[in-house]
Amino acid sequence: MSIDIDPLSDAAGLTVTDHIENTQFEVYTDRSVEPTASPEDAHYFPVDASVTVETGVIEIPRVAVVETRSGDGSLLTRGDSYAMPAGTYHVGIDPAPTKLYLSFSAPFSVSTTERTTRIDLDTPAEVTLGFRSLHQVPAGTIETPTDPESLMDAVSLLGSALQTTSPERSFPTLRGHPPLIEPSEELRVPDRVEPLDSGVRIVVPPEYRYLYPVVSLAYYFAADVVPGDVPRIEGDGWTHSLEPDFERRTAEVLRQAFHFDCLARTEGLYPVDLHERETTDLDLDWGRLYDLPLAERLGEYLAVPFERVEPELPQWTLTTDVRPDPENVELLPFVAGELSIVRSPETVTPAAAGEGDGLGFFRGPRTGAGDPPTEAAPLGPDEFVRGAAESEPAAPAESLDSTRGADASSERGAVPTDADFVRPEPVDTVEHAWVGAGVPLDANKATLDAYHRRLEAGAVEQSRISVLVVCNDEQMREEGEVADLYGLRDMVQFDIEVRHDLTREEMREALRSDVDFLHYIGHVDDRGMQCTDEYLDLTAEDLDVGVSAFLLNACQSYQQGEALVHRGSRGGIVTLSDVANSPATQLGRIIARLMNSGFNLRTALHVAKRELITGHQYIVVGDGGATICQCRSGMAVIFNLYKDSKDVWYLSSELYPNGNHGIGSLSWLNIDIADSNYYVPSDVSFEDVSSTSLSSLLDLELVPVFYDGELVWSDNLSLD
Repeated sequence: MSIDIDPLSDAAGLTVTDHIENTQFEVYTDRSVEPTASPEDAHYFPVDASVTVETGVIEIPRVAVVETRSGDGSLLTRGDSYAMPAGTYHVGIDPAPTKLYLSFSAPFSVSTTERTTRIDLDTPAEVTLGFRSLHQVPAGTIETPTDPESLMDAVSLLGSALQTTSPERSFPTLRGHPPLIEPSEELRVPDRVEPLDSGVRIVVPPEYRYLYPVVSLAYYFAADVVPGDVPRIEGDGWTHSLEPDFERRTAEVLRQAFHFDCLARTEGLYPVDLHERETTDLDLDWGRLYDLPLAERLGEYLAVPFERVEPELPQWTLTTDVRPDPENVELLPFVAGELSIVRSPETVTPAAAGEGDGLGFFRGPRTGAGDPPTEAAPLGPDEFVRGAAESEPAAPAESLDSTRGADASSERGAVPTDADFVRPEPVDTVEHAWVGAGVPLDANKATLDAYHRRLEAGAVEQSRISVLVVCNDEQMREEGEVADLYGLRDMVQFDIEVRHDLTREEMREALRSDVDFLHYIGHVDDRGMQCTDEYLDLTAEDLDVGVSAFLLNACQSYQQGEALVHRGSRGGIVTLSDVANSPATQLGRIIARLMNSGFNLRTALHVAKRELITGHQYIVVGDGGATICQCRSGMAVIFNLYKDSKDVWYLSSELYPNGNHGIGSLSWLNIDIADSNYYVPSDVSFEDVSSTSLSSLLDLELVPVFYDGELVWSDNLSLD
């Protein structure tokens, strides 16, 4: 079973452990309980595990919204403070680390504090609790020839994973993971992969450069993809052109249709107050649109010019460049499942020698919130780079650029010559991934093996989050103090180990261990990771890797990090060039706090780049969506603060999809002046926020805060 439910040993209640998602949380009761297994069909929604306890109280240590349905499933009310009379109820609590449902027959009331959500029954009764892992797995693997026209049949089946064609499919839990794709001599479709007849057709020329950019549309619209000369989307009685500027218009269709679905779904099962619905300038009949079949609804969506919609659209999260090559077909379901904007560049710009390098502690003037620093200070007299072993002097600052040229094979730690640097075209999204040959500057190098590990479900040996900090150089011991930054979480249990000066064999053993996150501090060159006796080359075929995710905070660690992914890791953060010790130490501390807070690798590096221009020397390899734990709020949150006057603040909150809380999740900022929900991603802004309200908000969770453009943390920000 993927979920274990056990009595708490030191309090009244239950511990819930989801072995698939590696999450753990506690549910409190008003008395000691012994859970007994109960039928899973006792709940209105599907669950993976169900138990019954006798209690008068159910309480979880987070602020949540409680949704109450009648015995037949009709939605009665939702909120964080209300009372219900005698009756039989199905109750959902969201957010929680798993889907959490209660079934009982009793009058009850709902209340929240700054840190908890509580359900009080008028009298103790039997309460059946249901839990469903948010993990999603494909229904099967489609085998297909990889020529573009044959591949269209497989891409047309990506939408079979949708659990509804209504606007509610904009919720991530109602989309499902697309079926996988595997090259074969002929098309073979598993029985469980059943096509949905949405009535939508996507017509594109049978070429990879046209097919790849529409995979997210094919998935989200459950569309048939067919060959044709002129790119377009069709439904009965309407046509929407995808030219000129095919990739741009494809991205616009995805953003516009998804936005409209989020607005229209408020007419259905979840009639919440949605900020985007309340503030839209579009005068559309959302109730009528909700009731239309998907194809007819999409036709009316796209009849609205994009220019009218664009001002109210949030910044999309992810763009993925997929090179138009047949060897990339297996990654398409993962790209589509993330609802990524997709481009398929036929040509790519090689990066100039030394491009993207930077040394010293960079902290120049900023032109606005989130702009990177622009000026670099030279290396100080006591500064050094992490590319040279302790017995070898670091190269002087003025000579470093000359050692990072096209002849990469001649320098230690360099990226190998068969993996040339490339500079992808800039993106308008927060995150950027690259699929194909080459080492991308400023983008996540995504790999198939890493995405497959995202799907691997198996019981873990322990439910605690394990972090291993390895420091293999005396001069870098300051960064070893990042161990103090992991585990600064309520209700999440960490096992943190710090080890120094490992030998080659000890490093092998550490890499084999079942560690959730490895934070390596030391030297790397073309011989591998420096150990006390010799170097350990991670590209060696006999290396076993059990580490799930990692940060290799050393010079030019790309090749060694890529090897970790190929040999068993899900993903990690690596460097593309030499890094100076001081900014590397600071970046290591930033990444530690963000991973501890539940950020995924890509978003964590995005935040680090806002603070340090040296962050652009780092990229993510493997699955950029990997996390080591869940954010307390579910999604990743960044606050931006500016002080308007003595006791008045301007606050904006950037909400990013993260882990189980994907694009389309509902969010609510827990501040007294908030009066509606937002869908993710979004930028929630408030003016005239009092210091009292802001202080209460910052006390709820450990989050990164950009105060006047400088990164601080909510636990050490003084509003005075």
